[in-house]
Amino acid sequence: MFRVGDKIVHPMHGAGIVESIVENKIDGVIREYYVMRLPVRAMVVMIPTHNCGEIGVRPIADRKQAQQILAGLTEIQAEVEQNWNRRYRENMERLKSGNLLEVAKVIKSLMLRDTERGLSNGERKMLHSAKEILISELVLALEEPFERIEDQVTATLSK
Repeated sequence: MFRVGDKIVHPMHGAGIVESIVENKIDGVIREYYVMRLPVRAMVVMIPTHNCGEIGVRPIADRKQAQQILAGLTEIQAEVEQNWNRRYRENMERLKSGNLLEVAKVIKSLMLRDTERGLSNGERKMLHSAKEILISELVLALEEPFERIEDQVTATLSK
């Protein structure tokens, strides 16, 4: 269970800070929810406390882990699946995993695909979301400005 002030990650939304824990009645069922503020998107997400583990909500990486992830981005190999449908499903599974290196693989493969052939609107949105997910956690873990981390991630994954 998380507490107010904890920095956590939702696999599909990115990293944020638990602002409060509230009870809400939805479809006649009263449940507790974490109210998480996402600093990157200026958005608030309500996450049901009872199934956080199933969703993949977890604490953010610590500073050392974040530095290792940032350093490891240079070694990520991009695999560009030619079949659009299969590529989209594989990338979606990587995003849902919550693993930052898997998210980075999505970014790198979509950036490569974009330079080779361009991206569909769906893939362009996925690239944007994947960048936000990765960068949001690194920003909170490293306590660095968004722009600095974004520039570093983009430059590293562009190689």
